[in-house]
Amino acid sequence: MKITLKVAVSVLAGCVAAGSVFAQNSPQQPWNGKAGKTLLESTPFKIEHHKKAPKGAPNVVWILIDDAGFGATTAFGGLVETPNIEKLANQGLRFTNFHTTAICSPTRAALLTGRNHHSAHVGLLTPAAIDFPGYDTYIPFEKATVAEVLRENGYSTFALGKWHLTPVTENSQAGPFDRWPTGRGFDQYYGFLPGATDQWHPELWEGVTKLDIEPNTKHLNELLADKAIKYIANQKSVDAEKPFFLYLATGATHSPHQVSKEWIDKYKGKFDLGWDKYREIVIENQKKLGVIPQNAVLPERNPGVKEWATLTEKEKKAYAHFMEVYAAFYSYTDYEIGRIVNYLEQIDQLDNTVIAVILGDNGASKGGTQHGTISPQINRLQGEQRIDAILKASDLIGTDESATDYPIGWAAAANTPFRYWKADANTEGGTRNPMILYYPKGIKDKGGVRHQYGHVIDILPTTLEIIKGESPKLINGYKQEPIEGTSLAYAIDNVKAPSKHTIQYYEIAGALSIYKDGWKASRGHQVMDSFEIGRGADPSGKKVDFSKDVWELYNLNEDFNERTNLASKNPGKLKELQAVFDQEAKKYNVYPLKDFTAHDMPAGRTVYGKTPTVTLFPGVDNLVGVSSPLYDGRSFTVNTEVEIVSGQEEGVLFAVGGDKSGISLFVKEGKFHYTHKTGKDVFNAVSSNSIPKGKVNFKLVFEHSGPAEAGQSVGKETVYMNDEKVGERSFTAAQAQIQGPRNLDGTDVGRDQKHAVSDQYKSPFTFTGKLRKVVINYQ
Repeated sequence: MKITLKVAVSVLAGCVAAGSVFAQNSPQQPWNGKAGKTLLESTPFKIEHHKKAPKGAPNVVWILIDDAGFGATTAFGGLVETPNIEKLANQGLRFTNFHTTAICSPTRAALLTGRNHHSAHVGLLTPAAIDFPGYDTYIPFEKATVAEVLRENGYSTFALGKWHLTPVTENSQAGPFDRWPTGRGFDQYYGFLPGATDQWHPELWEGVTKLDIEPNTKHLNELLADKAIKYIANQKSVDAEKPFFLYLATGATHSPHQVSKEWIDKYKGKFDLGWDKYREIVIENQKKLGVIPQNAVLPERNPGVKEWATLTEKEKKAYAHFMEVYAAFYSYTDYEIGRIVNYLEQIDQLDNTVIAVILGDNGASKGGTQHGTISPQINRLQGEQRIDAILKASDLIGTDESATDYPIGWAAAANTPFRYWKADANTEGGTRNPMILYYPKGIKDKGGVRHQYGHVIDILPTTLEIIKGESPKLINGYKQEPIEGTSLAYAIDNVKAPSKHTIQYYEIAGALSIYKDGWKASRGHQVMDSFEIGRGADPSGKKVDFSKDVWELYNLNEDFNERTNLASKNPGKLKELQAVFDQEAKKYNVYPLKDFTAHDMPAGRTVYGKTPTVTLFPGVDNLVGVSSPLYDGRSFTVNTEVEIVSGQEEGVLFAVGGDKSGISLFVKEGKFHYTHKTGKDVFNAVSSNSIPKGKVNFKLVFEHSGPAEAGQSVGKETVYMNDEKVGERSFTAAQAQIQGPRNLDGTDVGRDQKHAVSDQYKSPFTFTGKLRKVVINYQ
């Protein structure tokens, strides 16, 4: 009762205080008006409800490319043509010693807050959250995002594209939404929430509303550019003096690599030279550009990457095409970025816009394995059989019928001149990404190169210094903790300025390193490749053991691409740096160390967690990614409760997946149907009797017994109409798959939205009767 009274008194006091601004001077903002008995006798007071940016304040654009290596684009010596990015670099500055965290979510958290990723509570990917400060993925409100900071400085704020920062348990239509983009300072948001999406059939949200854009004909890059231009046009047309902040995080070049044939055709035959020759050409290009030392030498091939000359002709042809598709994807992304930049020029805003382009949130991805990936069916094949299947599916690579990722040989080439790749926080190949800073009004050294050490947490303070902005001590009622990055603005006019960012730790899934004054100590960690787990491998039974991890030591001042390990020659320096890492790890919530095996990831990859029952109702949006229940590898039942009135009702009751792999329960021509498709293998069951009128229950019982030898049964699926058995079969592991090839078709209730599971109907085949609910019970 006392608490209730206190709340009531507090609310009443707040109301009185709010109303008193019209009757007396406010201590925060004195009233300079006069209140007479009539309007004619009164002078209105003037209160600025929102802070305005200084006249002429520049617009700000941040562009973040996904999964791109240091040596991919022509802007940094690569062979992937990116003329628009190159133009920004030639008129701005190339920062060559810039770093990310080595993986998606952590880089984004660090970039947007200006704080280290564990300090921002995003020490690993959002689905791998555990309840420790460095890993719970709840970015503290005391560590405001750039959008929250710039909004306080009088900016409009727009976010487009990949977010990948909302805690998994809040990544649904039920919210809460305070850790979605619009809850963290962005006025507008248009994009996708998980780590990846189909480029032709993307998961899209605007604000907190799920969009249905099917049937869609536009590539995601075009959709993002269109929306970015629309946001800018609307804001500038209403308030031309107000600056904007635009954060564009593309889905490219993360898998699936998808792009139209016209772009792929531009690269036909251009990568027949192979990944070894690519590396040789690119390192020389990089020397000519001055982005690496003139005495740089290529490191040895990464483990698992074969010498191109030893490959068969069929292998060369198959692998080269993957790189053609990747290059096309990147070039097309550059084209759409160019549309936004050209629009800014068209409306006379480009000269007064600060643009920071980060070419990768980590190094190039090793997720494509040795052979490249297309679909689960092809990916399961071995040896020459797989190569033949890749060649046969050549025309599908890059389309919406593929989940393309290039072979690790091309990832290593795209990372020239560094070793290793994405997720390897112990290496420059995992963490070193190019950064371009463009600002016509503030950069005199057009096309200049800067070698000062930088990190993704430095972009926020750099931006604030350039625009002469402030980071408020209080934002949305939360006292702000210090920004941890170091502004790079000091290097804009001073090419020889010594680095101010002198200490930086790195840690991702147990792989770690520490940089200090040009020296770097590092320690790799690999129990199971994180991308194997991400593709469904079972981490259970794997023990976390960091004691066997081996430290290495490098002098980056003399050996920038980590070719010579000095650990045995200089144990004193190694010990010194180990102590620095321990100090930084304690300071920024890095401990306790965890890798992907320290968490039951499948339970974390969905908003439903381990709940034994999921109830879905008609009208629910398409549920995809972490917003969708899990099915593969589990036993479950699906009950669909329907009321049949006329007997003419038809349509899909429940569907998961798509035309490559999936299940569908549907009604057609008065009969109940069930289809389970896995590649070319299709199981169809149909009721022998017509559906009775009244309340009807259609049920699927899916019993999965677990791993088995190839070709052996791993379970049984049975479908019922009321108590009548409609059909059943035993299935093998290859037939058990339910999700589509990209796991992006998701779950539908009362329709099959994207790609029809069954060839007996066309999407969406919406159910025309009364569907009460769908209940999924896990066993």
